[in-house]
Amino acid sequence: MDAVKRCDGMSRRDFIRVGGLAALGLGLGDFFHLQRAFAVGARLPRPYAAKAKSCILIWLDGGPSHLETFDPKPDAPQEVRGPLSTIATNLTGVRISECMEQTAKIMDKVAVIRSMTSPLGEHSLGTQYLMTGYKPTPALAYPTFGATVAHIRSQNSKNASENALTALPPNIAVPNFTGEVSGNGYLPSATRPFAVGGDPKRPDFKVRDLDFYEGIDLQRVSRRRQFVNALNAFSRAKDADTTTVSDPELERAYNLITSTEAKAAFTLSEEPQEVRQRYGTDGVNGIGQSCLLARRLVERGVPFVTVNHTGWDTHNDIFQLKERYPTDRNAHLPSLDRALHALIQDLSERNILDETLLVVMGEFGRTPKINSQGGRDHWPNVFSVMLAGGGVQGGQIVGSSDALGEFPKERPVTPSDLSATIYTLLGIDPSLELHTSDGRPVRVAPDGANVVSELIA
Repeated sequence: MDAVKRCDGMSRRDFIRVGGLAALGLGLGDFFHLQRAFAVGARLPRPYAAKAKSCILIWLDGGPSHLETFDPKPDAPQEVRGPLSTIATNLTGVRISECMEQTAKIMDKVAVIRSMTSPLGEHSLGTQYLMTGYKPTPALAYPTFGATVAHIRSQNSKNASENALTALPPNIAVPNFTGEVSGNGYLPSATRPFAVGGDPKRPDFKVRDLDFYEGIDLQRVSRRRQFVNALNAFSRAKDADTTTVSDPELERAYNLITSTEAKAAFTLSEEPQEVRQRYGTDGVNGIGQSCLLARRLVERGVPFVTVNHTGWDTHNDIFQLKERYPTDRNAHLPSLDRALHALIQDLSERNILDETLLVVMGEFGRTPKINSQGGRDHWPNVFSVMLAGGGVQGGQIVGSSDALGEFPKERPVTPSDLSATIYTLLGIDPSLELHTSDGRPVRVAPDGANVVSELIA
């Protein structure tokens, strides 16, 4: 599938090639060894009885328009309200985009922050701020939520042997991770997101590079040969009933490759066709099947899954978010609506919504006024974020923007505040200190970040 490009010309392909065991090759030592080598050095404080065991972040890459999603302005002038109409929701007085008719039926289960605000309107900087809670600085690369959660969960596991033998990586990106951030920042490379690659909506979808016979290039052949030789030696040792294993990290790699359960987690064909259809089997970039895969992963205990949905950089013809041709049901907004509704309902029916935090956001919003190309440009001054499950008090709107969707009117919330809230919902004290490789202490969330207490049930 061709990479989607944003206005800055950068490819949306993940250039952090962490996903896929064969691609990792000799990097598996780093992947597992660093997980145990980097100690937090502190017990995990729990400020309240956290409900969320895992988190699904649906990342709308490129900057989704708040005016075309969760904060429409039906009473504003035409050049502000845009080409889409609005619909009522099951919350009295709350309206959202006409394209989100399924989500409108379950607004009692979600919370929307309409007063998010940031000074950073450039893709890379905005992404780093929203995904880490820290304003970017050349002095230090900060870890994303997924890396931090994976690191702390592994270090605070009640049973170290359980953690060592877990086959599925703790931080997974579907299908890829945004190339704007390293993922792990100052944390070990083991905490980077494992990118599954491929296109989940394709009938032949496979996790990238788990198949040793596809997509091989000369450089990877050499790595794979060394890796396979090491695995063969290890396998012979196990067959000989060797009681002492010289490399426990290799054992974990072996378990990952040979784990039937791990492979089954990625096998979407196991899902009933009715379920797959409910999520959506088409759509741009396969967001429906990506969300279904995310549900399968958290259901199996993966702490953090990022669903990366590209193509929200809408400088031209914002109406294409609704349809690219008459009767189009698979444009960005209808596909997102279908996937969100299916995911929330599915998690609820399986009784895991309360323990799964869902966050839907991008790096900023879009300009209040439609531009000369019929689109909207970057606008970080105010935008929206949606949350559900995982201890979130649903059925509410937090904060508001002004009449034109231009600035916060009430209860401004910064990305730092959001980070403190996400960590709190996941049972992680925002003031917990981690350490860089040279021993420098760094808080999980920035000093001064405030938890959005209204969100916590």
